[in-house]
Amino acid sequence: MKPVSTIIIGAGNRGTGYADYIAEHPDEGKVVAVAEPRDWYRNTMAKKHHLDKKNVYNDWKELAARDRFADVVFICTQDALHTEPAIAFAEKGYHILLEKPMAPTEAECQNIVAAVKKQNSLFAVCHVLRYTPYTQKLKAILDTGRIGEIVSIQHLEPVGYWHQAHSFVRGNWRNEKESAFMLLAKSCHDIDWIRYIMDEPCLRVHSFGGLKHFRQSEKPANASNRCLDCPVEKECPYSACKIYLDRIRNGETGWPADVLTPEVTEESIIQALKEGPYGRCVYRCDNDVVDHQVVNLEFAGNKSATFTMTAFTRGRGRETRIFGTKGEINGDSSKIEIFDFKTDETEVIDTTASEMSVNGGHGGGDFGLMQSFLAAVRNNDSGKILSGPQESLETHLTVFAAERSRHQRTVEEVKL
Repeated sequence: MKPVSTIIIGAGNRGTGYADYIAEHPDEGKVVAVAEPRDWYRNTMAKKHHLDKKNVYNDWKELAARDRFADVVFICTQDALHTEPAIAFAEKGYHILLEKPMAPTEAECQNIVAAVKKQNSLFAVCHVLRYTPYTQKLKAILDTGRIGEIVSIQHLEPVGYWHQAHSFVRGNWRNEKESAFMLLAKSCHDIDWIRYIMDEPCLRVHSFGGLKHFRQSEKPANASNRCLDCPVEKECPYSACKIYLDRIRNGETGWPADVLTPEVTEESIIQALKEGPYGRCVYRCDNDVVDHQVVNLEFAGNKSATFTMTAFTRGRGRETRIFGTKGEINGDSSKIEIFDFKTDETEVIDTTASEMSVNGGHGGGDFGLMQSFLAAVRNNDSGKILSGPQESLETHLTVFAAERSRHQRTVEEVKL
């Protein structure tokens, strides 16, 4: 079967990761073009995938102006830059893989879905948590009725103290005007995952949260504006020296260090910490996204869920408790512990034994997403996509409703 020809829009971390999967699975796909404004990233992808010069662009608009010449477009730009290319390429008839979140506003999300449906294009949002071996095993267990009917769910996203500092205090997702609010940027994954597991539409939401710690009022006495010359840096758990320099000195040159500089060396990291955003004191940044949030969700069928996102944890996988009429499940993104009310016995299933889980990020979710989406295109089978347009729109609208609730202190209905 002919490999899927692919255009990459945005050659950063996500776009590069998806392109790497394609290079490793040439029977499934082939990268044929890229659009990326940054020279190093654009040229590196062009060289790695042996792209024709006529298919290498600074601006995606130049690609969209051409007649369709590939099967699919992967849109991996920053959050606020999804809508225009998604609609433009949909109108050209391309199948589309769109990074999450779909867009920073409800109207833009709805416009993207309308454009895709009008062209009857295959479309997937990168809700990679649906595609992990852990999730698929958990879903299969629930579908057998092993714990009866789901009544409620508790779900925790332990972002991790240093990940919060990297991405949501110093990094690209720190400021709502430049990206999106925290629940959309980081946790639309989780609201979507809860919906997938519950298998019922969400009716109402209620949310609390805020920015408690990463503020100027919390800055230690005598702290400098940058970690490299800070007299209290050694005492700070959020030290950029600890997060980046200590890692590369231990041989860890991938993420997050490679976000600071494309070619990771101790010298280049030090230079980035001196001059760039990642060397700033976490108490003196222009961040405004929340560092903790709780969402209560009411689903059809008299079912409920709670979701907690917090920065103040050891970084680890999501943790979930699922309460059913015949049993309960505890999961930690790798192990599934099932307790049976009838027998009072516990079974533990370790999904890390799956070969898929070692491939790609997000516990094998990146691998699963790519495998499923490319197979859907090759076979013209939308059933292979677990995160299609309508349900992705529904879960995004749930996220927007939750954020309204947080600001207005109201219970919000999810209107589809």
